[in-house]
Amino acid sequence: MKQGKRKHFWRKLFLWVAAILVVADLGGAAYFYHVAIVRSPKTFIKNRPISKRDRLYREEKWFQDVKKQHWTIMAANDRDQLVADYVPAAQPTNKTVLICHGFMNRKESMGAYAAMFHQLGYNVLLPDARAHGQSEGHLIGYGWPERRDQQRWINRIIKHNGQDSRIVMFGVSMGGATTMMTSGTKLPHQVKAFIEDCGYDTVMNEITHEARDLYHLPVAVAWPLEKTMSVYNRILNGFYLGEASAVESLHHNHRPMLFIHGAKDTFVPTSMVYQNYQATRGPKELWVVKGAQHAKSFQTQPQQYRRHIQQFLNRYVH
Repeated sequence: MKQGKRKHFWRKLFLWVAAILVVADLGGAAYFYHVAIVRSPKTFIKNRPISKRDRLYREEKWFQDVKKQHWTIMAANDRDQLVADYVPAAQPTNKTVLICHGFMNRKESMGAYAAMFHQLGYNVLLPDARAHGQSEGHLIGYGWPERRDQQRWINRIIKHNGQDSRIVMFGVSMGGATTMMTSGTKLPHQVKAFIEDCGYDTVMNEITHEARDLYHLPVAVAWPLEKTMSVYNRILNGFYLGEASAVESLHHNHRPMLFIHGAKDTFVPTSMVYQNYQATRGPKELWVVKGAQHAKSFQTQPQQYRRHIQQFLNRYVH
């Protein structure tokens, strides 16, 4: 009897421990899902107003003051309205750049880049991604569902500027990943080239990195949380996190792409750019910017940044 009671005790204890671990996993995954995916203020993302001390203040101030057209489309889910600012070039042209911002940023945060492309003679279109800025949406897709939204923005550009449009897609951080993910989709011939700055290789790798870097979670804790988060995302957002891969998308891209990454990037590790660079099938160039932290390559070396982009565009957008 005593042995039977002992077995019953250990069985009951095992079930209780298992139940506690399951509840902890579900609760922890729900918390981190809200932090990573749900539209809400993020304490680890700081958006500050422009300052005269900024190295790119003149460009940022130009975008703040320039007259903009207000464009809208429906997102690819046909539920959420997306909003963008459009600034025509100083001289009429069929060249347009589609600019994608980063995680929990907004179109206004890309003003310096818009000014640079405008100076290079391009029309510029700057959308707020779904669940960002003025655009509708509750869940962030890290570029994966957004790649379908970019297809719609590209069609909107062609409708506005004509069938002889020449379109370049550019993005920073999550916008860089969105650019790479979009490159692997079916696109019209008017899309001529891509430029990505510090985009991650896969969503799962980036979330894993941040779980360890920001929250110092050991692998034994982070791994089950990430898998549960992925299931949540499949149910709520339509895809498993492991599906969202810039590397896999780049395997289907044959258009020219310029890759830029800061040598001191710890938010999206610099090592990721080499995986992305190797994956693309089209003409490609890589520039790793000495001394630059995450999304700071333009600020760190503004003249060289402009020159690299201008030379790339001169080669591939005619």
